[in-house]
Amino acid sequence: MAVPSAVVSATSQATLGLRERNKLRTRQEIADATIRLAAERGLEHVTVEQIAAAADVAPRTFFRYFDSKEEALLADHPDRLALLREKLRSRPAAEGPLTAVRAAILDVAGDLDDHRELMLCKVRLMEDNPTLRGRSLEMMGDLELMIAEALAERTGVDLATDFRPLVMAGAVCTAMRVAIDRWGRDGGTADITAMVASALDVLDGGFDRT
Repeated sequence: MAVPSAVVSATSQATLGLRERNKLRTRQEIADATIRLAAERGLEHVTVEQIAAAADVAPRTFFRYFDSKEEALLADHPDRLALLREKLRSRPAAEGPLTAVRAAILDVAGDLDDHRELMLCKVRLMEDNPTLRGRSLEMMGDLELMIAEALAERTGVDLATDFRPLVMAGAVCTAMRVAIDRWGRDGGTADITAMVASALDVLDGGFDRT
């Protein structure tokens, strides 16, 4: 199964020196090799040595960039996290918190749709690999905290004393996960952005309207 390359770092490579660009390229090549081999054989049947060989690096080089196969497979997560943070912080100050979060997430969901085969491959791999799914859920915690912090900043509340941003962030992340899981189980044929939008609408009284 052929899959497209993972998302490259949000930082423009044009602004980086040669050494930094080479590091990003190596990291991307390792991530690409991981997703390609995992799609072909299943992640549990792929070794770090095989990934390193496919990326034309030494096994020790793999561990300079990633702690595990699972981390390499989810290498685009930090970039998507940074993209969502940027989108959320750029929303108009007059927008309500949920409106701002919804708009920012749907912008990023459009990027997911551009990498449909990659996303579908990951969803399928997570269904078959509890370790990978667990790692993905851990990373979802990073996303949840980022959204909570952005909401607290937007509304001027303190996370230490006001748990509303954390509750909203948890609900938003759950809605996203459910939508993406359903999209994957349906074979990735639906519009992922529309599915995420429908899931987020439930948080704004959507269930009451059914």
